Amino acid sequence: MKIAKKIILCATALVVLLAGNLYAGSEREFINPRSASDADALPFSGAVLVGDTLYLSGSLGLVDGKVPEDPADEARAVMNSIKSGIEAAGMTMDDIVSVQIFCSDVAHYQAFNAVYKTYFSKEYPARAFIGSGALLFDARFEVMAIAVKRTQD
Repeated sequence: MKIAKKIILCATALVVLLAGNLYAGSEREFINPRSASDADALPFSGAVLVGDTLYLSGSLGLVDGKVPEDPADEARAVMNSIKSGIEAAGMTMDDIVSVQIFCSDVAHYQAFNAVYKTYFSKEYPARAFIGSGALLFDARFEVMAIAVKRTQD
């Protein structure tokens, strides 16, 4: 199982690296930016838009800084966070092409899916649901995504 996780993480890193090389000369727009010049800032930006592609950092489903008791409430909070980042870039949830869900316990798979599928009105994006073990703040879910602006449908 550990080898499968490593393969998934390596494949993901390769996709991000290759996608980044395709747009190396493109302008970048930072959504919820943070800078290395701010010593108190967390060391990542919320999302980076390169061309028509948006790379969203991992998000947790915290409510008022805490993990909700109900896994479905946490899933809803994390998906709302992803949706906010997508909308800040002028996109919709249906522009998402790839999603990675890191889950502290895969027993929450069904609870997450019940919420997740309500956020899309067209085809579902490619996705990985990864049993990760412990997450920051004892969260159950961390979600990251890549979106590409759709042309006229």
